[in-house]
Amino acid sequence: MPHKFDLTAIRAEFPILSRQVNGHPLVYLDNAASAQKPDAVIDAMANQMRTAYANVHRGLHTLANETTEAYEAARETVRAFLNAPSADNVIFTKGSTEGINLVAAALGARIQPGDEIVLSIMEHHSNIVPWHFLRERHGAGLRWVGLTEDGSLDMDALRAAIGPKTKMVAVTHMSNVLGTVTDVAAITKLAHAAGAEILVDGSQAAVHLKVDVQALGCDWYVMTGHKLYGPTGIGALYGTSEALTRARPYQGGGEMIEVVETDRITYNTAPHKFEAGTPPILEAIGLGAALRWMGQFDAAEVAAHEHALYTRAREALRGINGLKVHGESPGKGAVLSFSLEGAHPHDLAQILDRYGVAIRAGHHCAQPLMQHLGVSATARASFALYNTLAEVDAFAEALAKARKMLV
Repeated sequence: MPHKFDLTAIRAEFPILSRQVNGHPLVYLDNAASAQKPDAVIDAMANQMRTAYANVHRGLHTLANETTEAYEAARETVRAFLNAPSADNVIFTKGSTEGINLVAAALGARIQPGDEIVLSIMEHHSNIVPWHFLRERHGAGLRWVGLTEDGSLDMDALRAAIGPKTKMVAVTHMSNVLGTVTDVAAITKLAHAAGAEILVDGSQAAVHLKVDVQALGCDWYVMTGHKLYGPTGIGALYGTSEALTRARPYQGGGEMIEVVETDRITYNTAPHKFEAGTPPILEAIGLGAALRWMGQFDAAEVAAHEHALYTRAREALRGINGLKVHGESPGKGAVLSFSLEGAHPHDLAQILDRYGVAIRAGHHCAQPLMQHLGVSATARASFALYNTLAEVDAFAEALAKARKMLV
């Protein structure tokens, strides 16, 4: 049974939330970049180092066996979190970026000049640059899909972009700038009807939505631990058994091989085929702890709380002259990006920091989207389950003070 959603108790599990910044209580609203870590994650990693650390898979002694069990238990936790059919479908990576690069490298072995990759204009650079590699090195073409007025993905344009030359459709599940949630199941059907694969960037969606990769039907799904209240340097790539079998190894080294001789090698099976060398053992264990910690709460309660935070912030900004909110699509996530006429986002972020309020400012690794929006950068407040309505009010108050200084 899920635990009661007790915000005071939840906040007490995050040591960093008790600190002050510039003489003010910390109001951390940069969660879309990286979330803070609860005691459950900190303790899981520390306890593993204190009591049972060794390398995984290859040892036969007690510590090696215990560490391997903890590492593979974390893989099973990720499997359950994504509803993958098997733990063998889950590859540990250092984050979404490495997962996408792995898939792009695998596709690079098969792609031909003139083949096409379809992307949305709101992708993070992690889901753009690896496909540019295929454009530069293999002659692939990139086809871009725009947005409707409210920031939703233009599905008519997507249908027009996918065709017989399409080999991959790479799309975010939730935009890190606009909060837009895409209809992955519908996009998957379009991609598969054209004989293409689909990769979904779940870096934001995995935090805020219930993800079921089998229901979505996608070939690939990536997520990253540090946004999921877990450590940095760890993430996961889900691939269907068929996609993983087609894909060639991304890196070579220990564990990913079966036999190595002077004139030949044979490869291990997934997931080990894609996990060369010593993996991020402690980080994987920390990720497992983070997902188990998240799993104790009712997802609908968490979603309602995050929506209430976003709604409170959106209403607070509504009456500010010269302020524009970017992205107001139906069902969007708890991400609020905005521009204030006469004020650079960097200046806003620096002034808010004086009052202990941490927001993001910049292009958010989404320069094509910034160009589409007609701005060089935006300010962004992003909300997590540990944020409070009082913190939203503190953000609005600090923003009002910043506006008086700058405009």
